Amino acid sequence: MECAKLELLQLRYFLAVARSEHVTEAARSLHVTQSSLSKTIQRLEEDLGVSLFDRVGRKLQLNEFGRRFLRRAERALFELEQGKQELSDLASPDHGTLELGVTSASVLPDILREYRKKRPNIQFHVQMLTTQEMVMLLERGEVDYCLSSPPIERDDIGCQIVFIDPILVAVPKGHRLADRNSVSLTELKDEWFVGVKIGYGTRDLMDAVCRSVGFVPHYVYEGDEPARLVNLVEAEIGIAFIPSTARNERAQIKYLQVETHEVVREIALLWHKSRYISPAALEFHEIVVEYFEAMSK
Repeated sequence: MECAKLELLQLRYFLAVARSEHVTEAARSLHVTQSSLSKTIQRLEEDLGVSLFDRVGRKLQLNEFGRRFLRRAERALFELEQGKQELSDLASPDHGTLELGVTSASVLPDILREYRKKRPNIQFHVQMLTTQEMVMLLERGEVDYCLSSPPIERDDIGCQIVFIDPILVAVPKGHRLADRNSVSLTELKDEWFVGVKIGYGTRDLMDAVCRSVGFVPHYVYEGDEPARLVNLVEAEIGIAFIPSTARNERAQIKYLQVETHEVVREIALLWHKSRYISPAALEFHEIVVEYFEAMSK
């Protein structure tokens, strides 16, 4: 029994070092001493009969043996975590935590409000993520569902497009275009923009569309909080591309449709196909679909 415990500990320690490739950082994340971590990794390598890392200064880099073993270790720990979660749900079906990732949180408050009505004892934890971060956390089994724009096309990730969201141009009420209902993209080439950072779906999409008509938007602000853009536009710092679901009708802002180009973002619900999905998480899926169906009517 002690051997089985040690092997599981070895896998967890190996995974932490493999992901950070730095003993100090891995030890800090595991709340153990560096010497204890190093000895455990050394015992694992002795048990396997091969070295898993190449030592480069203070860093450890996975070698070919390590990369191959990492895939197996991740899969083994993933299955153990899934089993633990499934037993926990059976024992306490009305408790637990729903882990969520989003690229934009504009519609999330309404969805979570509906969810809490049906599952008042389920906690939830939401992270704002880039598309790349979503894929990583879905692969690791660290999130149950993601609301993403754009959708992600991968064999191991389930993807359901739940809404087609038009992207609008937000300008302050005193702007030269504020008396218009629509605008062409070429009319915006000399404007100052506020937006989210590269890596977020709406930013990447609109940068590509603008380049296709001959200009690159000049950003005077780039952040990771899409909700803040409305305040910046209202303060006349710059104009912004805002999805229709994120517009704030109470703000002193005029929203214009884009002429000649159909600019929309697809909002998709994502999950990992091999991950255990609890009844509470499945209910979240149903609520998301119902919410966007109601918006589309």
